[in-house]
Amino acid sequence: MSIFRGAGVAIITPMYEDGTVNYDEFAKIVEYQIEKGTDAIIVCGTTGEASTLSHEEHLDVIKYCVEKVAGRIPVIAGTGSNSTETAIYLSTEAEKYGVDGLLLVSPYYNKATQNGLYAHFKAVANSVKVPILLYNVPGRTGCNILPETVVRLCRDVENIVGVKEASGNISQIAHLAAIADGCVDIYSGNDDQIVPIMSLGGIGVISVLSNVAPAQTHEICQKFLDGDVKESCRLQLKALDLCNALFCEVNPIPVKKALNLMGFAAGPLRMPLTEMEEANAQRLEKAMKAYGIL
Repeated sequence: MSIFRGAGVAIITPMYEDGTVNYDEFAKIVEYQIEKGTDAIIVCGTTGEASTLSHEEHLDVIKYCVEKVAGRIPVIAGTGSNSTETAIYLSTEAEKYGVDGLLLVSPYYNKATQNGLYAHFKAVANSVKVPILLYNVPGRTGCNILPETVVRLCRDVENIVGVKEASGNISQIAHLAAIADGCVDIYSGNDDQIVPIMSLGGIGVISVLSNVAPAQTHEICQKFLDGDVKESCRLQLKALDLCNALFCEVNPIPVKKALNLMGFAAGPLRMPLTEMEEANAQRLEKAMKAYGIL
């Protein structure tokens, strides 16, 4: 069974001005997401700045999120690492907190072979019982999980159930869907490709857009799942300018700026990420106003 269908938010990690995690604001953001119909929360992913959290902070944020959500919707924890040993540690600890699933990014920097990726993901999956989604984002990791490797893992390893596909390569995703024959849950990892990927058999999105437009992102997915593809497509296209503005600088720089503009205390970013350039901030604000969320 799928961990979730629809729109899962790749939630930010709000911070105080001194860079520590703002748990009070995190609780508000979680409640906002649930209230607006988000189908799942993905915590401590790229958007949550997991790469600059200490292991202790990383696990504390996951634990806090699980406690605040309290079973109302699924919580999926990002626990990937370029070290297999570290990924196993984070994954086994997150499982203890009661997460509904794990998201494992491909090992970054190492540039493992496809056999190395298979061995890495299988080792992590064998250390836990909760379902796992692979995360293919070669633009960040320098490593592409090929469709054949995804299918092999989903067929060979019981608790590897799907993939967040953020390669941007629709042809590759089409090939994956063709050879998977239904054994892989495919989620869009790009907000501008929700409908294209769902048209190939995908079942939802793990979304940055959903941080600022949770109801609308849910609706894009739900309309498609309900069979109203024309309306789903209309909503996808309506959000396109905002999606582009949210990625005019590297994620999560724009989305934290957007939440701050909306009145949330998303706070600053941890270095080496820095605040938005003024011209890009103006572009983002204009797109938010045009979309109707400011």
